[in-house]
This record gives sequence, structure tokens and C-alpha cells, in this order.
Amino acid sequence: MVINLKKFTMKNEDFTCLNCGKKVTKSTYTARDHCPFCLYSKHVDILPGDRLNNCQGLLKPIGIEKFKSTYKIIYKCEKCGELHKNIMHDDDNMDLIIELSVEN
Repeated sequence: MVINLKKFTMKNEDFTCLNCGKKVTKSTYTARDHCPFCLYSKHVDILPGDRLNNCQGLLKPIGIEKFKSTYKIIYKCEKCGELHKNIMHDDDNMDLIIELSVEN
């Protein structure tokens, strides 16, 4: 199966984090795809923003990798085990980002 990774549907919405319970407001500059407080995300997309993934598991942050002039958070789904990556946001919890970078 070939997936067109260039397809991106902008979904920038407020949500309540299913891991820490905090209210997360939408981003001011791009799509918000994870909680800035605990860094967890939800496995909802097949292609960015499509909300078509039936898994719906929590994506646990497990690492950090360098990406261009920023970093990506590496996730592992707690339900299906799939690995996923999201670009770090400026307002993410830097203490947790540092912890993840040291663990790698």
C-alpha cells in the first residue's frame, strides 16, 4: 500500500489531554497534535489531520530526534505499538523534552 505523506489536513483544535487531564488550547502557529504539559498524543490519524485511525490509543513519548532546525518527539502507541513522530512545539514542557533526550 502506498500512502501519500504530503497530504495534510489542518486540524488545530482545543482538547483535554487523556493522559494528564489538562485543557490544551489550539496552537497559535500550527496544528496542535500533542499535549504541551505531558507530551502525550492520541493515535487518531492515518495521514496528518484525517482523524481516520480506528486505534485511538495513547501515544506515549519515548524519545527525541533532531529534525531540521527543531526536534521531533518519538511516540509509541500504548494500544497497537506503532511508532509515530510529531514536531516539538515552542510551548512544550522543556524539562520532559530534556528527559527524553537524555534517555536516548
